[in-house]
Parts: sequence; C-alpha cells; structure tokens
Amino acid sequence: MALAQLLFQSGNHRHVTAEQLHAEAKARGIAVSLATVYNALHQFTAAGLLREVVVDGTRSYFDTNAADHHHFYYEETGALSDIPSDAVTVTMMPEPPSGTAVKRVDVIIRVSGAAARS
Repeated sequence: MALAQLLFQSGNHRHVTAEQLHAEAKARGIAVSLATVYNALHQFTAAGLLREVVVDGTRSYFDTNAADHHHFYYEETGALSDIPSDAVTVTMMPEPPSGTAVKRVDVIIRVSGAAARS
C-alpha cells in the first residue's frame, strides 16, 4: 500500500524506475527491498494501473498514465515526457503474424539537447 501511495498520491502522472521508487521509499522510512518494488510495479502493470515503458534493454520506466499515449525520451537526463496519442500517426504497419493481433503501438522519440520535462 505504501508504494501505491508514493506512486499515485500526487495525482500527477509520473515516470519512475524501480530504483527511483525504491529510493523514495527508503527516504520516507519505508522498509522495502528492491525486489519487492519490482514485484509490486509488475503487479500494478498487470492490473492495468501502470504502463511499462522500455527505453532500451537495460532501462524500464513505469508510467502512472495507463491511457494510450507515446513518449519523448531525453537521452541526456533519462527523463520521459508524454506525447498525446493523437499527435503521432503511424501510416504503414506490417500485417501481424498469423494468429495474432496488434494490441498497442508504443512510440518513443529520442531527443537530445533540450531541457527535459518529466
């Protein structure tokens, strides 16, 4: 419950890594392991409360905005900011493999040189 409060209490949309949330919890005196933080984040994601945004093979963010949208990724700072879904148009997509259907399209636009908004 304490992790959910950290994630959602402000009412603002957030993009956090497990390590960032773990550090926030420790700073507030919440005794929780990093493994527990990861498990909770994955459970929140499975329940549809969060979206996992994988920016590369070594970094995932958890987004409290579970609605359909895309992201700017600021390479210098590692921050993410939202892009409304209607601001990106995908005009051509390949047919999905037989027996599958497209569930969602995630677009991450990598930027550099600008101040990051989170």
